[in-house]
Amino acid sequence: MFGEEPKCTECGKEIKGDEVVFVKIRYPKRKGFTEIKAYLQNEGSFLCEQCFNKK
Repeated sequence: MFGEEPKCTECGKEIKGDEVVFVKIRYPKRKGFTEIKAYLQNEGSFLCEQCFNKK
């Protein structure tokens, strides 16, 4: 799991660094977490910009 790039849930495209993405995520109950990338990858669903603009 670690080291894998996240993928768009619609088209399966790999999300690269500095790319614009949209993440559907539940607002966290706790505050003060620091590992944002790990949290997003574990809890979020990614959409690339192209798939988001299609909708």
